Amino acid sequence: MALINTKDKEIVSKIVYYGPGFSGKTTNLIYIHNSLSDKVQPELVSIKTEGDRTIFFDFLPLDMGMTNDYRIRIQLYTVPGQVKYTSTRKVLLQGVDGLVFVADSQASQRNSNVESLFELQENLAEKHHDIADIPLVMQYNKRDLADQGIKIIPVEIMDTDLNAHIGAPYFESIATTGLGVLETLKEITRLTVSGLMKKIQV
Repeated sequence: MALINTKDKEIVSKIVYYGPGFSGKTTNLIYIHNSLSDKVQPELVSIKTEGDRTIFFDFLPLDMGMTNDYRIRIQLYTVPGQVKYTSTRKVLLQGVDGLVFVADSQASQRNSNVESLFELQENLAEKHHDIADIPLVMQYNKRDLADQGIKIIPVEIMDTDLNAHIGAPYFESIATTGLGVLETLKEITRLTVSGLMKKIQV
């Protein structure tokens, strides 16, 4: 749940990038961080774990303006995707206001995508949340690998696998080049702030 600072007139919301290991979550956040103006670029905090990373930063979107005289501050988190970090992922989901599910387009990762989404739903259910009630954007990453001769999953199949029962907006992406990254961020920010305004009386 968002934190409301009535003294500073600020609402702090938390968006978590979730998905299987090495699907591109960290690459998304690094690209976003590097895209921010030097005047507003926050510190990027990286917590290294064996074989994966959790990173975090927060920022004030320049185009969000004020909502009921409150500024909106966005905190972005990634979660480590490897199976052994389940407890870390659960902790990072506490207080989440919006989610981006980053799926790996490689055909070899099809089951991993489905398993990771199922785990996300289970972790949310433990906290008495339904994934359908939390702003969510799907991102189908690594679409460029087909050019390297790697078999990738057609978008239609990815959307059937992961999104048929959710109906979330989705974007194709190449996080390494930034394709679809900022579009994903813009949409999840819009959905998250809209959701907060319905729940919060400020």
